[in-house]
Amino acid sequence: MESYYRYSVSAFILLCLCVFTIPVVFLNYDHFNPFMNFSNPTLESPRPKFELQRLIVSTSDQIRAVGTSGSTDDHRHLNRNTTLIRETKKLSKEQVLEQGLARARASIRSAAIARIVRTASFMNDNDVPVGDVYRNPNTFYQSYVEMERRFKVYVYTEGELPIVHDGPCKNIYTIEGRFIHEMEHGAKRFRTNDPQRAHVYFMPFSVAWMVKYIYTPLSFDVTPLKHFVSDYVKVISTKYPFWNRTHGADHFMLACHDWGPHASQGNPLLYNNSIRVLCNANISEGFNPQKDVSLPEISLIGGYLSPKLIHPPPLNASRPYFAFFAGGLHGPIRPYLLQHWKGRDNDMQVYEYLPKNKDYYSYMLESKFCLCPSGYEVASPRIVEAIYSGCVPVILSDNYVLPFSDVLRWEAFSVQVETTKIPRLKEILSAIPEEKYRKLQEGVIVVRRHFMLNQPPKRFDVFHMILHSIWVRRINARPNSNRS
Repeated sequence: MESYYRYSVSAFILLCLCVFTIPVVFLNYDHFNPFMNFSNPTLESPRPKFELQRLIVSTSDQIRAVGTSGSTDDHRHLNRNTTLIRETKKLSKEQVLEQGLARARASIRSAAIARIVRTASFMNDNDVPVGDVYRNPNTFYQSYVEMERRFKVYVYTEGELPIVHDGPCKNIYTIEGRFIHEMEHGAKRFRTNDPQRAHVYFMPFSVAWMVKYIYTPLSFDVTPLKHFVSDYVKVISTKYPFWNRTHGADHFMLACHDWGPHASQGNPLLYNNSIRVLCNANISEGFNPQKDVSLPEISLIGGYLSPKLIHPPPLNASRPYFAFFAGGLHGPIRPYLLQHWKGRDNDMQVYEYLPKNKDYYSYMLESKFCLCPSGYEVASPRIVEAIYSGCVPVILSDNYVLPFSDVLRWEAFSVQVETTKIPRLKEILSAIPEEKYRKLQEGVIVVRRHFMLNQPPKRFDVFHMILHSIWVRRINARPNSNRS
């Protein structure tokens, strides 16, 4: 009897310890947002049915101790075996997804805290990000690995060609069509045909093709674009439960056309709640960096990278031109730039249009600084072209959220000059010490791979960086349990 009592007391103490420990372990994981480093947006919007993740929450299993009856031998000794049995409630697919994201958040947090990542995958991975160009290389790497391991995207099949499931794959809006094409025909690691397994849902319409096929030229009336988006959301929200489940907060669209933000206004929930991946990432026009993604504008003439830019010159190569720009006069910033610098200083090679005997990319390859002023909208393909050329970009823009800013430190490989200081541009650039310039140029070489558009895509290239930006916004949110 005394032996039975000791076993019963031990089982009771063990049960109490287990029940008490579980909430302590999980409640100690406070919210960690490893990348987002933006100021609060000015955009006012209805509260989406996604809320920022404050705690890493795991569904608590019900644990109970069940004593199995022992057998009595010839000496009538009572052998009591106390066993802990875990009774697991079956989780829904949605809960399983959120549980996986909770594990990913915990893994990313651990990498952020650790000064040195010592995992075998890290030590044996030649693609590991290293250098001052990253906000936190360890965190970025771990997040990227978790994305590769878990992230699933469902691409809606609704809609007809050419406006849906297609897009421009060359010239100024290359990135829009190439991303849609890759999600439709590639991306096997990330795409799922089972919407129940998806973390996010992609609406694969092309705003550039809307402008081409349903916009009336020179009318400046974007109403047809808004109507198309409105109708598309109506179709998917009627046919599937996923949009209504979160009010669109786990859905995303992608557009490089200047009118992408206008098209997204076709549905208020898309505009306010969904992830909008936009080249026109202007915070003064409603771009919200806490949920939206800045898309790099990439212009590939004929759909291919110029052979001159495939292999940029070495760091010690001669760059006889101090600064360079050539481009048309549109928007408020470029006329101001040309007014002060066109034909005024041999060090500042500033043109409206290049003479026929001059080559645009040759100038970039031979310039120390490449001036990248905004046009009508904030984004400019010159930023990526400068990076391809090994030329330090000089960002001349207002209210522009630069691509991949949640991961990259743009100040480590570019120069940002307020547009009001354009008259002092040469003075500002000349004041940069040679040692600092060399570090900026080295940074350009390091980040180049993150802006490369490969076919097929390669790890850490621009396709995967876009996906990672979407992943970051998804992993920092969780469904609100109070659904109406």
